[in-house]
Amino acid sequence: MKLAVIGPGSMGLLYGGKLSAVTDTILVGNNLANLKEINTHGVTILRGEQAVTCPVKAVQNGALREPADVILLFTKAYLTQEALEVNRALIGKDTFLLTLQNGKGHEETLLQFTDEQHILIGTTAQGSSRRNAHTIVHSGLGDTVFGALRSELLQEKTFAEKAEAIRDVFERAGFPCFLSDNIAFTVWNKLMINASSSVLSGILQKPQGYVMENPWAWLICKKLIREICDAAAGEGCFFDLEEQTERICSHLRNAPEGYTSIYSDLNAGRRTEVDVISGAVVDAAKRQGKEAPVSELMVQLVHAMEPQL
Repeated sequence: MKLAVIGPGSMGLLYGGKLSAVTDTILVGNNLANLKEINTHGVTILRGEQAVTCPVKAVQNGALREPADVILLFTKAYLTQEALEVNRALIGKDTFLLTLQNGKGHEETLLQFTDEQHILIGTTAQGSSRRNAHTIVHSGLGDTVFGALRSELLQEKTFAEKAEAIRDVFERAGFPCFLSDNIAFTVWNKLMINASSSVLSGILQKPQGYVMENPWAWLICKKLIREICDAAAGEGCFFDLEEQTERICSHLRNAPEGYTSIYSDLNAGRRTEVDVISGAVVDAAKRQGKEAPVSELMVQLVHAMEPQL
């Protein structure tokens, strides 16, 4: 299986490095200096006291001219369309596009480049942070889950066989991986944390635990959880409000010193993915004729804190 990983950031390096041990894997990115470092040194994955270096080929966007079997997307959401356009030669008639990006709504972009029979939407609970251009710290060992845009596609032989083959490659690379027949629920389930405590942590520029410890921050967080549950229900994904509130409490208790991607982006003066995180909640509510005012405020505050380009 020929696999191209577009976006060699911390997660792209993690997946690209480990997948290279079991299948033909190429990293595709923009930063020529970083790509040179990867080609020279390989990808080094640090986990506790252990360090593993994986030789992986890295090329510039647009350099590859033959289709891949699978394109795994780890770019920032707002760069997806541009990345796929530049790398259009990688997309053949049988190529699958698989996104494990943050947030919700990526299929709208992917459908501009292929049909729903060649798209897999997923989430990952793996964790990774980058030390330098070719070295990452592997911090989380959670599941990778993906599925079809329509659950019925998993009943079609060709689609199901390809999805299972991709899942098997991920498993052999050391990623616990599952196919879901209700990926929409899985995506909302991850969004529940990202669009509540995580975005709030980023705006406050505090570690995650602060959100629960500070009564004012926790009050806002609970309002966000309520809005997410309401928007998800409108798309047929039903969550119990009390269960989700307790779940997020548990998450914050278990990783009180954790920092979120929105925190890191704002702290570094980078553009964030808030439009596919909190913005996805706002958009879903609007489609249902509802409002999500606290989530909308989060979007506005994050944009106010981003660099003004």
